[in-house]
Amino acid sequence: MSDTDPTTATDDTLRTPIVAVLGHVDHGKTSLLDKIRGSAVTAGESGAITQHIGATAVPLDVISEIAGDLVDPTDFDLPGLLFIDTPGHHSFSTLRSRGGALADIAILVVDVNDGFQPQTLEAIDILKRTQTPFIVAANKIDTVPGWNPNEGQPVQQTMDAQSDRVQSDLNEKLYEIIGELSDNGFSADMYWRVQNFQANIGVVPVSAETSEGIPDLLTVMMGLSQRYMKEEMEIDTSGPGVGTVLEVKDTQGFGTTLDAIIYDGTIRNDDTIVVGGLQGPIITDVRALLRPRPLEEIRTEQEFEQVDQVAAADGVKIAAPELGDAMAGAPIRVIRDRDRSEVIAEVEEELAEIEVTTQEEGVVIKADTLGSLEALSSTLEEEEIPVMRAEVGAVAPRDVRVAETAGESTNQAILAFSVDVLDDARDLAEQEDVKLFEDDVIYQLVESYDDHVTAIEEAQQEQILENITRPAKFRILQDHTFRQSDPAVVGVEILSGELRRNVNVVRWENGEANRVGTLKTIQDEGEDVDSARAGERMAVSIQGPTVGRQVEEGDDLWVEIPEKHAKILEQELKEDISVDEREALSMYLEKHRNRDPFWGK
Repeated sequence: MSDTDPTTATDDTLRTPIVAVLGHVDHGKTSLLDKIRGSAVTAGESGAITQHIGATAVPLDVISEIAGDLVDPTDFDLPGLLFIDTPGHHSFSTLRSRGGALADIAILVVDVNDGFQPQTLEAIDILKRTQTPFIVAANKIDTVPGWNPNEGQPVQQTMDAQSDRVQSDLNEKLYEIIGELSDNGFSADMYWRVQNFQANIGVVPVSAETSEGIPDLLTVMMGLSQRYMKEEMEIDTSGPGVGTVLEVKDTQGFGTTLDAIIYDGTIRNDDTIVVGGLQGPIITDVRALLRPRPLEEIRTEQEFEQVDQVAAADGVKIAAPELGDAMAGAPIRVIRDRDRSEVIAEVEEELAEIEVTTQEEGVVIKADTLGSLEALSSTLEEEEIPVMRAEVGAVAPRDVRVAETAGESTNQAILAFSVDVLDDARDLAEQEDVKLFEDDVIYQLVESYDDHVTAIEEAQQEQILENITRPAKFRILQDHTFRQSDPAVVGVEILSGELRRNVNVVRWENGEANRVGTLKTIQDEGEDVDSARAGERMAVSIQGPTVGRQVEEGDDLWVEIPEKHAKILEQELKEDISVDEREALSMYLEKHRNRDPFWGK
């Protein structure tokens, strides 16, 4: 059927399942997609593989060609598979359809040598949250030492052809991946041992380098889709189109356009559509539907050709006026014969589903799409990091102004995920001391911010500790009075804690702490020092008492700790002071609390 054939009045048909590829950076997502695409181009004529916007459709006959004996095309009535080309899971969580992820099924790519990495876990979280069925492609089997490649072969055949040592090395790596899946709550096994793919995750060993295992991967994807998703794939292609924005782009000759995936119904080049925008739904008329030219025609001047209509599931570029405010990840709906206000309400409802809870105090977050904003926000929520403002789009000066108003210095920050920072915003942030964090990997972004917060908190603790009276107990040594008064100069031994200069000193009598004076200086063999630790002996000068009256040789004296300081030391800084300071503190508190049980609480 060509793109311009009109569909029959109620054309109930099975659409192509949409496949997303996820995984840790460097584990081979892109090369796996490229290999599937490449194998598909080789297997079919170059025209058989249609390039779509943001997606590659691999028809059933091409899959059957690649998979050889593994696939009997007569077993299937689904038309093939549509691979989303935007790798990375922020785009996966962006791609939403009503009530979930846009992808019907996913491939989680894991490097057999590296196993699970932070982004693998992040991807698994998203798959769990969106309840998307997935299989694991255990990639890079060709890197096992001693591996003999068998280009494009099914994986069991090529594994059987390897030496016993290579087979056992590979199996060990594969079972580690199965173990990690189990740690994350998924029962898994080699795909050929899995009876029920709804209860167990199938692991498919592959090589994106040599195409080994690619026939199996495509077979399992087709089998899963056919068996468990056939009902969901039933759509009315003549109905008004429903889709999701992949990207908002400027396209030469057409202004702002939307790269979109249509997953239900049909979109025509004279339709009125409703699209989710930054300020709410945008109602606009389709001016043109664009597709990349077939591979053999790519040499022509125009990169795109116009088509009259596109039916699900398919990728298309939509040109229409007033798309400047459209958002990646937002819904697209064709109005056609439906009630306009009803369609607008549906889009509003879908936008409202994308929950980002904000608080009065917190950081500012910016992301490239609605889905990634939601993914970032939920990660921050798990980490108990409050968010004050969350928006899609580049970091602008107004974001800096909002961040600047945060009460806590740790919250005077902007976390920017996969977005640009405008130059004037960067300058303003520097000027106002608002910290900018930029990354296109969520966990790295959050990690950098965490490190920043830790550094601030440590500096604050140090500052507080600097200004807080530290606990210490010391004894006046016998026969060590060098001067009796004005000030009294005596030899002392520090029994616990840390003794510093310029502190008030008390002596306990009958359960009461009586201030005897102020310790002015500490000397070690004639040299002035700032402090002395438990076990050390020093000469100290104390302004106030006279030795033989208010104090005696052999007396135990204590640093007087203000009640407020005692409370902070016990409740907030206990971990930041030394063991003997803690000991001095608890003895000091005990003495006070014998008299007043609530002292320092």
